[in-house]
Amino acid sequence: MLQSFLPLFLMTFFICLFIVLMQFLWRYVDDLVGKGLEMSVIAELFFYAALTMVPMALPLAVLLASLMTFGNLGERFELTAMKASGISLLKTMRPLMVLMMFVAIGAFFFQNNVLPVAQTKMWTLLYSMRQKSPELDIPEGVFYDQIPGYNLFVKAKNRETGVLYDLMIYDVSRGFDNARIILSDSGKMSFTEDKTHLFLKLYSGESFENLREQNSSNSSQNMPYRRESFADKEILVAFDANFTRMDESGMRNQYVGKNMSELQETIDSVTIKVDSIGSAYGKAIKEKPYFGIQYYRNAYRDGKVVKVPQKTVQLEQPLNVDSIFAGATRGFAKSYLSQALVKAKRNKQDYEFKSYSMQDDRKTIRRHGIEMHKKFTLSFACIVFFFIGAPLGAIIRKGGLGMPLVISVILFIFYYIIDNTGYKMARDGKLDVWEGMWLSSVILLPLGIFFTYKAVNDSAVFNSDSYLRFFQRLLGRNVVRHIEMKEVVMDDVEKIYALEKISGLMQRCRDFLGRYSGRQGYIAYWTEGFSRHDIHAISSELERTVEYLSNSRDKLVINKLCDYPVIRSLWLYHPTNYRWVGWLCAILVPVGIPVYLMGIKSQKQLKHEINGVIGVSSEVESLLSQDRNDI
Repeated sequence: MLQSFLPLFLMTFFICLFIVLMQFLWRYVDDLVGKGLEMSVIAELFFYAALTMVPMALPLAVLLASLMTFGNLGERFELTAMKASGISLLKTMRPLMVLMMFVAIGAFFFQNNVLPVAQTKMWTLLYSMRQKSPELDIPEGVFYDQIPGYNLFVKAKNRETGVLYDLMIYDVSRGFDNARIILSDSGKMSFTEDKTHLFLKLYSGESFENLREQNSSNSSQNMPYRRESFADKEILVAFDANFTRMDESGMRNQYVGKNMSELQETIDSVTIKVDSIGSAYGKAIKEKPYFGIQYYRNAYRDGKVVKVPQKTVQLEQPLNVDSIFAGATRGFAKSYLSQALVKAKRNKQDYEFKSYSMQDDRKTIRRHGIEMHKKFTLSFACIVFFFIGAPLGAIIRKGGLGMPLVISVILFIFYYIIDNTGYKMARDGKLDVWEGMWLSSVILLPLGIFFTYKAVNDSAVFNSDSYLRFFQRLLGRNVVRHIEMKEVVMDDVEKIYALEKISGLMQRCRDFLGRYSGRQGYIAYWTEGFSRHDIHAISSELERTVEYLSNSRDKLVINKLCDYPVIRSLWLYHPTNYRWVGWLCAILVPVGIPVYLMGIKSQKQLKHEINGVIGVSSEVESLLSQDRNDI
């Protein structure tokens, strides 16, 4: 099993890792293209990005490899041979279960020790690339704005000599009000040796500049203006073309760069901070004076002045707020309301500001808690996906990359949507952190248990006929009986005993039809209905009779047995076993009437089937009563 699983697991892991790495490339391709980065820097970024993508690729690889492994075994009938020799599916899966335990343990240590370092280096490197200036490549015929503070237009350029023709330069480094325009017939551009400045050598041109900064008098309407003609001009522009790495300490202090102990330490410290600030805010609200009454009063104890809380004042009757306006003029009343409204708005803004500061701390706690739970969810997801993929592969019995790949992608998309939904709800505080992060595992775990149970018991999970029969029974559709003549009969049919069984069946059916001769009323249907015991008795008697007569050697009898209907016990025959529930459903008229109409139709169909049992029994009885030697 290990020899079959490990090569597939390694292959699918690297394939999945390559796919998610390509997704990373397309997402951040704009930050990498046109920067003139060295291949070693790009390779370093992709290496750290590959380590960061392992938590996404590993569960998918486990699912796909287990599906392919057991699908191949099932397609080559090796699982059938193992079961025939007494080796159960769980025993077959045992070596891979042990391997999955080691994979889960390794995934935990990878998440805790390797991933924080990889994420720190990847994000630091990516932000450093974002801040690097783009590689200088002046296009022809359009304005180029990648030089900070300058817009440059070049009509044509000689790519062999590097000479630029018909240049137009807008210098807005001092603001648009102090812009400078330079026109030049030709020029050349080069970097200084340290690649921190851009050197422009211009020939045969003019420059135009207003001197707003030199016009210190605001009252003067005249604006100084300067025009310069030059044969050659040199300009030095600050333009850092070097790649500078950012310091990793800033990213190291974020939640993505911490292990479990550091995450827990941050959560504890920020929680203490939030609790202390919340306690201080609550104490301030509690001790705030209302109606000019201070919360504390001075008291003398042991010769010292101490502050003690005021005694609670009980009002004999509720305070009449409208009495404040009784003796005041309309102007005073309006002034009172305005002052109260201003004070209420000020208090509201004060409390909102305090809540915003605490909201940031709570968000920090949630983000660190999410990162800590991720250390465990990856390991658990690998185990769950194995117990989904291995039994599912044994059930579908399809190897290769076709069907397993389709099923893996569908299941992984389902898992990713649920996991991403839980993550966002935990991040936004709509769910507790542990609920959001374990949501996908809780939903997929029953699916793994279900598939494992079905595979161990050789249940037909994907058998379309079983589902068709289920929906036929659910919707009340008729089920056709199929009986074939047996080539070898062990117990012959005795004529007298067979006639007695048919007679008893017919009498039971007539008694049932006599008991429920008419259509049941609305209240009778909900409180009584058809007796489930009688329906089960008729169905059991019918099946025993058919089973006994199926040993007949007469082909006419066998063919006539196929005409017997299958008596089913639908819930519409008797909606409930409790009378009080029936009365409650009957009272709920909008719901009760449609169910009643469907139930009456089903009861009518049941009576028709029971009449069919009587008619077929009479025909079988006449066939058996004839003088035949090969019954």
